[in-house]
Amino acid sequence: MNTKESLQGKAIVISGVFEKYSRKELKAIIGEGGGKASSSISKNTSFILAGDKMGPNKKLKAEELNIEMIGEEEFIKKYI
Repeated sequence: MNTKESLQGKAIVISGVFEKYSRKELKAIIGEGGGKASSSISKNTSFILAGDKMGPNKKLKAEELNIEMIGEEEFIKKYI
């Protein structure tokens, strides 16, 4: 039984540097799951996949819009 959450219809911003996957690989995983990788944060952003060295402006914007930020490990556990 697949207990992973669906990426279908989710708008996800990828920001920072990741250990296990490249940004290109993460974008492909999101696309294959039916989600959309976006470069800019808006009220339509489902969550931010935040890696090391995430830009401070993106972090601030996410906090202003109350958008969830998850790390690579949490993303892998929930969606891959």
